[in-house]
Amino acid sequence: MAGAAQPEKLLQFTAQPMRVTSDLFVSALLRRVFASGGYGAVMRRGAFEAGAIFVTSRDRFGETTLFGPAAQASYDDAKPDERLFAELIRGGDAEVEARLAKEQRFDPDIWVVEIEAGGESPAELLSVTAP
Repeated sequence: MAGAAQPEKLLQFTAQPMRVTSDLFVSALLRRVFASGGYGAVMRRGAFEAGAIFVTSRDRFGETTLFGPAAQASYDDAKPDERLFAELIRGGDAEVEARLAKEQRFDPDIWVVEIEAGGESPAELLSVTAP
């Protein structure tokens, strides 16, 4: 039949890996924290699908660590859909709050999740890249 599309041409497409939504990622992170005996809470809810996620973690000495999205250059081509985090700052609450305020001015759709890890360290719960 002239002009009819070839069936094999109709089925050609490029499979793209699907990225987990921010909402689902945060839910899974909190489940892992609770399962390890820790505590976690969403302090600020951002964009459902693609909001940047920032995680704060307080150690037993009162020092707070802020983890945020890693630089794009840190991503592995073999795992393009994996969320990677980098340690942004380690210090007191005022320093962390100032950095989060700066990030929120830049992008109002950020998520802020606070965790107190139980049996696992934050680096084990998050995919943290080396500085």
